[in-house]
Amino acid sequence: MAAELVIAFLSTVGNVLVCAAVGLNRKLRTVTNYFLVSLAVADICVGAVAIPCAILTDAGLPRQHFHLCLLTLSVLIMFTQSSIFSLLAVAVERYVAIFMPFRYCALMTPRNAALVILATWLLAFLIGLVPLMGWHKTPSDSDDCFFVLVVDMTYMVYFNFFACVLAPLLVMFLIYARIFVAVKRQLRRVDAEPGGQRHMRRETKMAASLFLVLFLFAVCWIPLHLINCFLLLCPRCSVPLELLLAAIILSHANSAVNPFLYAYTMTAFRDTFKAILSCGRFAPNRNNGDETNP
Repeated sequence: MAAELVIAFLSTVGNVLVCAAVGLNRKLRTVTNYFLVSLAVADICVGAVAIPCAILTDAGLPRQHFHLCLLTLSVLIMFTQSSIFSLLAVAVERYVAIFMPFRYCALMTPRNAALVILATWLLAFLIGLVPLMGWHKTPSDSDDCFFVLVVDMTYMVYFNFFACVLAPLLVMFLIYARIFVAVKRQLRRVDAEPGGQRHMRRETKMAASLFLVLFLFAVCWIPLHLINCFLLLCPRCSVPLELLLAAIILSHANSAVNPFLYAYTMTAFRDTFKAILSCGRFAPNRNNGDETNP
C-alpha cells in the first residue's frame, strides 16, 4: 500500500505540473502537447481516483454493493483506455507532421485537437462502462469486491486487451517505425541543407521522446494483461499473489513516469518545470517548444 500511495502522489503532482507547464508557457501550446495534457489528465485521475479505488478493491471494498464495486473497477479501465487513445492521438499527429507537412496546419488545428481529445475520452468512457452494461461475472456469495471475482476475464482479454489495448499499441508501433524509417531517408537527402537537416533531426528527437513514452506504457501494462490471459486460458491455475501485486503496481507506476521523461528528454518542458518550481520567469524557448536533448 505504501508503494501505491507514493505512486499516487508522484502521478498526481507530476502530471499537474505538466498541465501547468503547457497552460503557463505559450511556447508549449502545441497540438502535440495538447494530447500530452490529455494523457496527463488521465494520469492525474489514475493517481487521485483510480489508485485509491484499487487500494479499496485490494481490501475487498466496497462490500455488499455489487454495482458500486463494478463501477469502481470500471473507472480503472476507463482511465487506462483514455491513456491509450491519447498516445494513439500523439502518434497520428506525429505521422501527419512527418508525412503531410503541407496539410498539417489545416488538419491539426487546436479546434480539431480538442474534438479528438473529446472523442478519445468519450470512447474510453463507453469502453469502461461495458462491464456495467452486463458483461461481468454473476455476483457470487462473497461480498468482497475483488477484480477477478467481478470483472469477466473474457471481457478483459478478448475485448479490452486484444481489441482496445493490443491493437492500438501495434498500430502505434507501426506508425513510429515508419516515421523513423522515413526520417532516416530524409536525413540522407538533406545532408547538403543544414537548415533542413536541423529540422529533421529535431523531428527525430521529438518522435524518439514520444516513442519512449509509448514503449514504457507497453512495458508497464503488458505484464498485467498477460496475467489476465493466463487466468482466462488456465482457470484452474493460480498466479502467485506477489507476482499479481507487482504487475498491478508496475501498471500504476506508468502514470508517474511521464513527467520525468518529459523533463529528461524535452528541454522546453524541463526549463518550464524549473521556472514553475522556483517561481521564476520562463526563459525564451527555442524551436517552438519542440526541442529535445541531443
